[in-house]
Amino acid sequence: MEEEKEEVVVVVVVIVVAVVVVVVVVVVVVVVVAVVVVVVVEVIIMIITIVVVVVEKKKKVEVRVVVVVVVVVVVVVVVVLLVVVVVIVVVLVVEKKKKKRRRRKRKQ
Repeated sequence: MEEEKEEVVVVVVVIVVAVVVVVVVVVVVVVVVAVVVVVVVEVIIMIITIVVVVVEKKKKVEVRVVVVVVVVVVVVVVVVLLVVVVVIVVVLVVEKKKKKRRRRKRKQ
C-alpha cells in the first residue's frame, strides 16, 4: 500500500510541475509576444503618421483601415502560434506520461 501511495504522490508532483512549467512558458511567451506586438504597432503607427502628413486628407481613412487590418492579422497570427505551442507541449507531456506508465508495468 505504501509503495502505491508513493507512486501516486510522484505522479501528482510530476503533473503539478508539468502544469506549472507550461503556465510559466505560456505567460513568458504571451509577455514577449505582447511586447513585440506593441513595438510593431508603434512603428507602424509612426510610419503611417508620417505617410498621413505627406498624403491628402481623403486617403487618411484608407490608411487607418490598413492599420486595423495589419493589427488584426498580427493578433490572429500570434494567437495561432500560441495555440500550436500549447498543443505541442500538451502532446509531449502526455507522451512522457505514457512512457512512464509502461516502465512501471514492466517493473511489476
